[in-house]
Amino acid sequence: MKSKRVCHSCGRELMEIDGILQEDVLFVKKDWGYFSQKDLQIHEFVICESCYDTWIQSFEHPVHISDKTEVLGE
Repeated sequence: MKSKRVCHSCGRELMEIDGILQEDVLFVKKDWGYFSQKDLQIHEFVICESCYDTWIQSFEHPVHISDKTEVLGE
């Protein structure tokens, strides 16, 4: 059974056609290791662009942003 893709922050269903997302999102996958309270757990989540923008506004230090000069086969 295939589950819907949703933003883990706001819960909005993400636009998908034939299994291909039609909007850009932030995919996060963290393999926790030793020296954490989550040893050997893997956490994964998806954040839509709107929630990402809201999230980074809460950071103490701003996100470093740079521009790409070319795009090769992404």
